[in-house]
Amino acid sequence: MRVLMVTWEFPPLITGGLALACYGMVKELLKKGIEIDLILPTRDLVYFPLRKVEDADDPPVKFLENVEKKEREVNRISEVIKKFEVLGLVPSPEAYLSPAGVMREMLKELEEKVSLKKFFEVLSWSLERGEDLFRKVYEMAGRMPLYAEKLSFDLVHVHDWLTYPAGVVLKEITRKPLIAHIHATEFDRAGGSGDGRIHEIEYTGLSSADLVIAVSEFTARMIADRYLVPFSKIRVVHNAHSIEFPGGKRRIFVDPVILFLGRITLQKGPDYFLKVSERILKDFPEVHFVVAGTGDMFRKIVHLSAGMKLRTGVLFTGFLERKKVEKLLEAADILIMPSVSEPFGIVPLEAMAYGVVPIISKKSGVAEIVNNAYKVEFWDIDRMVEIVRFLLSDRKKLEDLAYKMKEEAMGIQWSRAAGKLINIYQELV
Repeated sequence: MRVLMVTWEFPPLITGGLALACYGMVKELLKKGIEIDLILPTRDLVYFPLRKVEDADDPPVKFLENVEKKEREVNRISEVIKKFEVLGLVPSPEAYLSPAGVMREMLKELEEKVSLKKFFEVLSWSLERGEDLFRKVYEMAGRMPLYAEKLSFDLVHVHDWLTYPAGVVLKEITRKPLIAHIHATEFDRAGGSGDGRIHEIEYTGLSSADLVIAVSEFTARMIADRYLVPFSKIRVVHNAHSIEFPGGKRRIFVDPVILFLGRITLQKGPDYFLKVSERILKDFPEVHFVVAGTGDMFRKIVHLSAGMKLRTGVLFTGFLERKKVEKLLEAADILIMPSVSEPFGIVPLEAMAYGVVPIISKKSGVAEIVNNAYKVEFWDIDRMVEIVRFLLSDRKKLEDLAYKMKEEAMGIQWSRAAGKLINIYQELV
């Protein structure tokens, strides 16, 4: 079976959990004999034909046009990140755009033939305003007829709203089944109503798909409630982690490290983490709180920390590339994930694999599948402080729990999830 998969990010291009989720599922699907043609928001018209397990770590490149010399040159690049950069894959791929006139020309015939009115209304309006992210989404959708013409596949699997227009275009042209994977909704990301245009795209994409994959029961209920997706076409496949051989503890500090790891946004609750830090540091001034990540609330959180006079008790790392994240997990003792709304949350699983004890929001998908993690309401500062104080006061208990975490996490890998994905594929093919 061959799957045409469209996503916005893939390692080493990592801006959030989507990249790691796609990597984990792709690697396991390849192990189980599924062939994948991967499409990313590249500047050049290329795709990545993944056939062997090793291809997930060093994706081979194929150009749609007949440019063999350039293709050979790109595939000779040994570092994947440099290969991606040559193809225009960077943390903000919308930096590479075709001229608006070219995009319109690409889509003109398609708009006349395909019933995608809502998508094109939203994207065309954003095109007029010069909003680059929406323009890139528009551009990807416009390229799909070229991929449909050149590639042979059994079904289409797309990830989150940025790729839904591309997926629906492919379905309309090829009549192949479409699976829409939802990793997070605009309600989750915005912590409220959010951008109406994104809601329109999510609604249309989920409505048009033959089946929808939700990363948790939490997300399944949300899309059924907010987007009226019938439960009969929702399949829940929980995420997992891809850490096969976690390292042992390698301390950065002698004293305990308590970690916040993720995007610094309203959705992730970094302000609650600071409130916990403030109270713990009064009793345990030797503890190091570390905030790793960046996002639209980064400056606000740094200023809030200064206003609370937390000084060096809370350290801010900014964005970390993958190897540095792993070093931080090796050094951490406790992870706090006070997310206001978390469709899944891969970070706690990765932390557990490194022997870190997580305190996680009850409003998270990962809470559905882990047993040993502490589960709290995201707003319950008192309870989080109580748990942290208990763990810091009983280091033997902390060590015992760390061992349990590691043991549990190593049983939550992508093999089982990939098996469920294949069963879903077989429902449609």
